[in-house]
Formats: sequence, C-alpha cells, structure tokens
Amino acid sequence: MSDTISRFIFDNSDVRGEHVRLEKSYQDILSIHHYPPGVANLLGEFLAAASLLSATIKFEGALILQVRGDGQVPLIMAEANSKQELRAIARDANEAISLDFKALIGNGQLAMTIAPENGKPYQGIVSLDGDSLARCLEAYFQRSEQLATRVWLCADGEHASGMLLQQLPSAKPDLDRWEHLSTIAHTIKNEELLSLDVETLLYRLYHQDAVRLFDHKPLVARCRCSRERVVQALMSLGRDELDDILAGQGQIETNCEFCNRLYQFNAGDIAGLFEQGSDLTRH
Repeated sequence: MSDTISRFIFDNSDVRGEHVRLEKSYQDILSIHHYPPGVANLLGEFLAAASLLSATIKFEGALILQVRGDGQVPLIMAEANSKQELRAIARDANEAISLDFKALIGNGQLAMTIAPENGKPYQGIVSLDGDSLARCLEAYFQRSEQLATRVWLCADGEHASGMLLQQLPSAKPDLDRWEHLSTIAHTIKNEELLSLDVETLLYRLYHQDAVRLFDHKPLVARCRCSRERVVQALMSLGRDELDDILAGQGQIETNCEFCNRLYQFNAGDIAGLFEQGSDLTRH
C-alpha cells in the first residue's frame, strides 16, 4: 500500500516501530519544483523521516524537520502534521548536482520542531555529524532524548520509504532484545524498503518474533497555506510599506514557497485590510 504509515510493536518487549511508504504524495510534492535527482531523493528521505517521527508523538499540531548547511542545498525541510498531511521544500537547490548527502548538505545543523496547535513550540537542535539523514536522526535521539533509535530511509524520485525502531523508556530495558531486533533490521536492503509492503517486509525480518502490526494510516500531500495566513503576514508589514509596494507594482503578489499558489492583492484589498471588520479571507 502506498502513502501509508503503520505502527508495529513486539510482544513482551519495550520496542516499538513505524513504517512509512510514500508514492503519490511524494510525486505530488516533486511535481511542483522539479528538483535535481539528488535533491529529489533527499527530499523523499526527509518526507519519510518527518512522517515516522510525527507518528511517535501524541499531539495535535505539526512536526518540522529542517537542515541548514553550507553545502549545495542551503536549506531543506519537511513537515508532517497530526492529520497525516505532508509538505516539503528545498531552497536554492536547482543547481545541486551531487547524490551524496554530505556534499548536498555540508556542515550545519539539524533542527526538529514540534509545533502544537495549542501551546508553545519545542525545538531540538544537533550538529550534522552523520553521513546520512538516518544517521543524523539517530544521533539526535541519542543526544537529545536519550532513546535508543534506529532509522532506515530510502527514496528514488518515485517512491520514498522508511522504518524506525525505538526502545521505549523502561526501568529495566531489555538490551539483549533491543540488540536482537535492531541487528535483524540492519539487514534491510534499499530495494526491499522501496518495493515491499509492510506486511511482507516485517515477515521477512521477524517471522520468528512476535510482532503485532496496527492499522495503516493514509498520508497525503497538502499545504497549510491560506489567504488568511498571507493577510496576517501583510498586516505585520504595516500600511505605509504596503502602499509603497502598490505604488511601485500596482498590486501585491506572493507565492507560497511550498505549493506555489499565487495570492494577489490590489489597492482596494489592501485598504480593506485596515478597515474595521474587514475579512479578505473569504475571497
């Protein structure tokens, strides 16, 4: 099944897992910007990773995974929310020619932000020490959360997939069991991760272990931009600056960097922004 995320657990164990497979949602996002192959693959890994990580948290809101570096891609990020909606972008990446993670990202920082619908956002940041996004995420959990975590990610421009194993907090963690389960998972090949459904994959890996698979949840590419959000951003600039833009351009245009949707405002629209009771979001 494509565009689904699935949770699984091991009976009599403090280890949980998540598996994600993306196809249409991944392709929908790539169709907007037409990234080079290396960037398209990396963006697929970010989408898979954000999906996996958001599924490990019980909250209403969004999880944003972002890397800023000095490589060929200055910024790349993916977002997954509690409604299983995905979006992602790589900035200034059209000239990136490498397929190598370190060449694309360079030196920088990995930031994971949890933005609840109600409440203050939380952000954890670590340096980029690994040679892949998966290894960087493992280092993040080791340093920031002190949770043993293993991550596998793969994308080829058409499909993106990933799997996560995590040892839950426990007064007496079963380290032998964790080592057994994670060692078996390290035998996964990229082609298996990309081509096999979760049932087949788990059977190949753990047919001798008591693993329980929960219902699949669908994932979809959907941007969270809206005219209301754009209005709020314009209001923050102030009337004088908006009038200056109108004087020079005749109207104000802005594109969502994620979905490329165009928002336009003329002089009458801008005047209405500052009138009591005005509501441009209905247009």
